[in-house]
Amino acid sequence: MALRTGLLGTGYWARETQGAALAAHPDVDLVGVWGRDAGRAQALADHLGARAYTDVAALIGDVDAVAVALPPDVQAELALRAARAGRHLLLDKPVALSGEAAAALAAETGRRELASVVFFTMRFSAAMDAFLRETAAAGGWNGAQATLLADALRPGSPYSRSPWRRRKGGLWDIGPHALSLLLPVLGPVAEATAVAGPHATTHALLRHEGGAVSALALTLDATSAGRRWEFVFHGVNGVVSPPGDAQTPVAAFTAAIDELREAVAGGRPSTLDVRFGYEVVRVLEAAQRSVTERRTVPVER
Repeated sequence: MALRTGLLGTGYWARETQGAALAAHPDVDLVGVWGRDAGRAQALADHLGARAYTDVAALIGDVDAVAVALPPDVQAELALRAARAGRHLLLDKPVALSGEAAAALAAETGRRELASVVFFTMRFSAAMDAFLRETAAAGGWNGAQATLLADALRPGSPYSRSPWRRRKGGLWDIGPHALSLLLPVLGPVAEATAVAGPHATTHALLRHEGGAVSALALTLDATSAGRRWEFVFHGVNGVVSPPGDAQTPVAAFTAAIDELREAVAGGRPSTLDVRFGYEVVRVLEAAQRSVTERRTVPVER
């Protein structure tokens, strides 16, 4: 049976990635689209062959699951409403902009035994899954270095008019991507020490509970000449890097849909569920506090 799904959001990501994958999926019935701008919701619904909703509660009531492509603070509020209505969740990262909001969402999905998947784009490929499993099994890693310097806020970028990205920066937008690779290999983070640098770059040292230390440099505001995307684990057996991202975002989101459908059907729960999303937010929040308070901050448990 097709999974009856509603799409919340009308921006670039909703149209080009989530909406495109949902509309094309043979086992999904894209029931409707809701957005904060009714005109944009109608245009996107027409484009995807779905119904435009002006009342988000009505759309939530008509579906089995919701896919959310909205700013994280808006996502957290609406995802919690959907979870309270018993709807499964396919969310974007980060799941929220505070540990408190992420915790409420994790608690509600757990209490109602709902399926959830958080779309960490790089994680939905067979090559990346195999790399992380093999790297974690090898052990002996002293730490990792992730230098993720993007120019996503340049004029003409589809993300250049994103207020939350300008406000929260690379730590919150691309930091989740780094953590989605670090945590499965190095384990939970115990504490964070972070400082702000030029070009809105956050430099963070994360001490993992097992003793490894990862170093991150994250920005959305690099110059075109200063763009860099490097990731390496280092340890007693040498250094390794994750495979390059060979698939499109639509292909990755299609895999995320499949993972949600499997969990809904009673199969294996996703390892990238809202609980994992909450763990990521806790680390981001600790790093942000470290920048503000100029001290090492423990990750709250």
